[in-house]
Amino acid sequence: MNHPPPSARTATVEATADADKAKPLVVDSATLMDGRQELVIRHGNDFYRLRVTASNKLILTK
Repeated sequence: MNHPPPSARTATVEATADADKAKPLVVDSATLMDGRQELVIRHGNDFYRLRVTASNKLILTK
């Protein structure tokens, strides 16, 4: 069998990982909220509040 050299395989793995990171991560809201109506997200030095409304919509506020 003719296999690519290890450096070529490493580059392929890195390219695949980069391509995966370019895709948005999908997280189910039920998993994210874990039964809560509200959670706080820290982004750098800022805090954001994600809440589930009475009509089951999501609202993100700073």
